[in-house]
Amino acid sequence: MEQIIANGLYLGAQYALIALGLTLIFSLMNVLNFAHGQMYVLGGFVCYTVVAQLGMPFIVGLVASALVLAVLGGLIERFLFRPVIRRSKRDESTMLLAAGIAFFLDAVILLLFGEKQRGVPKVVNGVFNWDFRIIMPYDRILIGMLAIGLIVAFILFMQYSKAGRAMRALAQDRVAAQLMGVDVDRYSMIGFAMGAMLAGLVGALLVTITGVNLGMGGPTSIKAFLMIMIGGAGVISGAIAGGFILGMMESVGLSVLSSYGDVTYLVIFATLMIFLAIRPQGLMGKPWG
Repeated sequence: MEQIIANGLYLGAQYALIALGLTLIFSLMNVLNFAHGQMYVLGGFVCYTVVAQLGMPFIVGLVASALVLAVLGGLIERFLFRPVIRRSKRDESTMLLAAGIAFFLDAVILLLFGEKQRGVPKVVNGVFNWDFRIIMPYDRILIGMLAIGLIVAFILFMQYSKAGRAMRALAQDRVAAQLMGVDVDRYSMIGFAMGAMLAGLVGALLVTITGVNLGMGGPTSIKAFLMIMIGGAGVISGAIAGGFILGMMESVGLSVLSSYGDVTYLVIFATLMIFLAIRPQGLMGKPWG
């Protein structure tokens, strides 16, 4: 049981960080960013390039991934999403644009890095063993703690910084925030950049554990959407809760259902469908949006 909980917390911290970026973008712009998984993959490849190819320390790879994805996210919002949102009143337009960006990033990743699995050496060696109840490599513990630290930093930023308060106001009521003097365009771009940055940071963190390859983008996006559906779309606390719930469900499923083959996500999807039929707004969402 202790091992299942430890694995669930480790997975949940990663998943919550991924979901935070997606739900931030959705809450600010009402955009479903289908390219979120590709941003995760690109962040992993940036870290791989800096650490494995250029020989720089892992922390430099993390910073490089954050900066590259933040700049990319800001440019995508400024030159792609903003004009489409202004010129079109149909939600399908932004959905199709996001899907197109996902395919484009897949092509860019294939061109630059190829199809092979890439990874970087372990940050720390050794295995933690607590009386054979919890056995976990030290690098996973470190990555889990870093992910939790980033979640806490994100919450504090949103709660106490000027930009965070402006983005919270924008998420609650876009028109009212604009009337109160909030620069909607500026903070939408900052929010999209932060969402992309969070995705890139998770990819950089996990490139030392699981590695990264071209095919990881789609499944990562699906997991991110699962988490915000569980917690409630556009709710930051819901994204965190959804991440840890999915992490625990996956940990329990892989431990209990491993003898039945790869049916863990079949059970998770079935459970999610039943849950959404009962509570379509998620755990912390409101029926009116």
